[in-house]
Amino acid sequence: MSRVFLASATLAALATGAMAQDCTVKVGMVMELTGPAGVYGQAGAKAVEMAFRDINEAGGVLGCQITSDTRDSQSQGNVAVDQATQLVNIGKVPVLIGGIISSVSIPILTSVTGPAGVVQVSPASSSPTLTELGQDGKTGGNFFRTITSDALQGTAAAQYAIDQGMKKLAIIHVNNDFGVNMMREFTSAYEALGGEITSVTPYNEKQANYASEATAALQGDPESLYLISYPVDGATIARAWISSGGPQSFLLNDGMNSSDFITAVGAQYLDGAYGTSSGTAETASTTYFYENFADFSGGIAPDAPAADRSYDAGAIVALAIAQAGEATSEAIRAAIPEVTGTEGEPIYAGSEEFKKALDLIKAGEKIRYEGVIGPVVFDQYGDITGPFRLWKITSGEVETTGTMSPDEVAEVKQAISN
Repeated sequence: MSRVFLASATLAALATGAMAQDCTVKVGMVMELTGPAGVYGQAGAKAVEMAFRDINEAGGVLGCQITSDTRDSQSQGNVAVDQATQLVNIGKVPVLIGGIISSVSIPILTSVTGPAGVVQVSPASSSPTLTELGQDGKTGGNFFRTITSDALQGTAAAQYAIDQGMKKLAIIHVNNDFGVNMMREFTSAYEALGGEITSVTPYNEKQANYASEATAALQGDPESLYLISYPVDGATIARAWISSGGPQSFLLNDGMNSSDFITAVGAQYLDGAYGTSSGTAETASTTYFYENFADFSGGIAPDAPAADRSYDAGAIVALAIAQAGEATSEAIRAAIPEVTGTEGEPIYAGSEEFKKALDLIKAGEKIRYEGVIGPVVFDQYGDITGPFRLWKITSGEVETTGTMSPDEVAEVKQAISN
C-alpha cells in the first residue's frame, strides 16, 4: 500500500538497509500542462518525472520511492493557487515544483508556499519580482529557481539586438509580470546602447486574433519586432504582424525557441530571427539528458523550453530530501544548498550517478550536483547565475551563435549605467 513517508518507517528501512517498496515520498508539482505555456509545462513535467525515475532506479529516497502529485495550472495564476493549496494544505507535501511561468509561480509563492513555509522550486520563472520578494523577506528562504533572472536576460537581449544591427524596433509583450519586467529591463539597456523603440504594445493572453496589437505596434515605422511571448500566442501575434505588413525581422525571447512556434508561423517567415535564452554550461548531465529524454518523454525534444532545467529541479529536490534525512520543508530547504554549490564530490544526471550520490550521502560525504544546465549555485534569494545562449533561426532550425557570460552581462550593465 502506498503512503506518504513516516519517520518511523524510514528509520526502520534505513536500519535494515532495505528499500521499502510499499512507501512513497510525495512531491507536489504544478505545471502549465495546457494553455499558452502548455508546451513548457508538458516538457517540464516529463523531465521531472525522468529525474524521479532515475532516483528510484538508484534506490529511492529515505527508503521509499519518490513520486509526484502533478496538477495542471492551465497557465493561469488563480488555477495554480487552487491546485497548490490542495497539494500543500490537504496533501501536506513538503516541497512543490513549479510553476514554469512567472505569472503562475508568483501567486503560488505569495498565496500558498510562502505563508505555509513550504519549499518551492521553479524550473523556469525568470521574473525579477521573485528576487525582490526574497529581498523583502517574503519567501522565508523557501524559494529556489533553476533559471537566471530577466534582470540579466533583458540586458543580454539588448546587446545582442544591437550587435545584429537592430537599431529601431517595436515591442509587443505579454501583459503579465514576466512580460512587463522583461520589457522594462530590455528597454532600459537597449536605449542606453543607442537603440530606438518606436512603440510598446502589451497584449492579453489567449485571444483569437491580435490584428489590433500588430497594427498599433507598426506605428513609428519600426525595422524589427521584439516579441516577448509564449509559443501559442506568440505564433498568432507573429502571423498578425506579417499579415499587417510588418518587417520580417524578429528578436525573440526564450519562449519562441520552440519547433511548435516555428511551424505555426512558417519557417520561411522567421529566417534570420534572433533570440536569447538562459543558457547552459555543458556537463556529463547534459549529454545524458540529450541522449535519453526523447525516448523517456515519448518524443519531446530535449531542447524543448524548460525541459533541461526541470530535470535539474527534480534532481535537486530528490537529492535534497535524501540529504535532509526527512521529508520536511525545513530540512529540505537547508539541504538544497548542501547538494549544490561548489564543494563535494561531483554528481551528474542518471541512475548510476544518483546511486553514487545516495551512497556518499549515507556515508556522510558531501556531494555537489552538476546539472543538465551546468553547475548550480543558489544565492540567498534562491537565484542562480549562468550564461545566456544567443541563437538564430535558419531554415526552420534554431542554431546557437554564441553565449554571453554573466561577467559580460555585468560589464554591459556597468557601462550603460555610467
